[in-house]
Amino acid sequence: MRVSVAGTGYVGLVTGVCLAEIGHRVTCVDIDEQKIAKLTQGISPIYEPGLEELMKKNHEAGRLDFTTDSAQAYGESDVIFIAVGTPENEDGSANLTYVNAAAGQMAKQLKKDVVVAVKSTVPVGTNEHVLNVINQHKPMSVKVEVVSNPEFLREGSAIHDTFHGDRIVVGSETQSAGDLLEELYKPLGIPVVRTDIRSAEMIKYAANAFLATKISFINEIANICEKLGADIEDVAEGIGKDARIGPQFLKAGIGYGGSCFPKDTKALVQLAGNVQHQFDLLDSVISVNNRQPLKLIESAKKHLGSLSGKKVALLGLAFKPNTDDVREAASLVLAKELVKQGADVSGYDPIAAEEARKVLGDSITYCDSVSEAIEGADAAFIVTEWDAITSYPMDLYREKMKRPLLFDGRNIYSLRDIPDWMTYISVGRKEIVRG
Repeated sequence: MRVSVAGTGYVGLVTGVCLAEIGHRVTCVDIDEQKIAKLTQGISPIYEPGLEELMKKNHEAGRLDFTTDSAQAYGESDVIFIAVGTPENEDGSANLTYVNAAAGQMAKQLKKDVVVAVKSTVPVGTNEHVLNVINQHKPMSVKVEVVSNPEFLREGSAIHDTFHGDRIVVGSETQSAGDLLEELYKPLGIPVVRTDIRSAEMIKYAANAFLATKISFINEIANICEKLGADIEDVAEGIGKDARIGPQFLKAGIGYGGSCFPKDTKALVQLAGNVQHQFDLLDSVISVNNRQPLKLIESAKKHLGSLSGKKVALLGLAFKPNTDDVREAASLVLAKELVKQGADVSGYDPIAAEEARKVLGDSITYCDSVSEAIEGADAAFIVTEWDAITSYPMDLYREKMKRPLLFDGRNIYSLRDIPDWMTYISVGRKEIVRG
């Protein structure tokens, strides 16, 4: 099929590249001329393992193009995906400015009947609004149907998730429009869940809110474990063996971040409020997550006293490994609070340093290695479980730091492996204090 994708951000680019890989003829369109120029040269604007190689392969094979020309992009498409950003408004609701712009722009260029699939995460009812926008601007002779097709990609494993997903959700009001999307995805061999449009829109928010709830729940259990002398790793394993619960998203730490969970949980609270429903549970999930990163600060103050003048190393700046995304990352919360308290902060991340610099500026020092970051440090915070951090030799903490004081926000080490010279503070487990 001839496919167009509006937006070359994370979701749009991964979607376009993967659809080209399974044989479709894909054109990705964006209003950013510099971004399109880089994409045409084979340079990905985002870091995602395997993406750039797959992008180059399909571009060279003639299945994948990039353009700013909306007429070229949309005129002859069988399916058009809307995959533009829906950033957060001040009140937590989703900003639909880019969705509206994409819908209006593509409508003017349509020359044949087409199915428009909204992949952006949007509030319930948005697909109907998108159809109205398109109908206002499209040629009278062209028939357009809109379907909801939410994405469930995890940054850092998006290519794998596309080809080996648990399900594909297609929400449509007509059988034919849903059938076309199902045919498009057929080469993937992934089960398709067919619903009405509003249910599909809700599935995306409900899924992310549920996963966020699991994370905040296990973090609250971890906080209780610390006070009762229990071990959260054992507790998580024990409850995760229950098939009704499962082990996923039961890893205690300093909270969730990224572009989806924080934004989508707040948007769902806003949606609930719009229909006069007080979503108390999700309010608590958000509150727990907002507090969780600061646990490391409180632990550091307990062991160091005032943080003023202390050198603190942040190991990891991305919100998770294998991405350069720092949106809503715990590192940003920690860095800002440490600086506020007078600490000298050095940060290391193998990929995300430049993205962090866009937010933090020169308020911290950016380092090229773990060793450089911890040199002379009073304390080190493990924030992101990159391989370069989890595999770092423990002996070097003793060699490089003023004293080996490690605050592990991701529980990357077993307590059995902590050497007898290290003070090690993790989440939901007993403190190991030396000296």
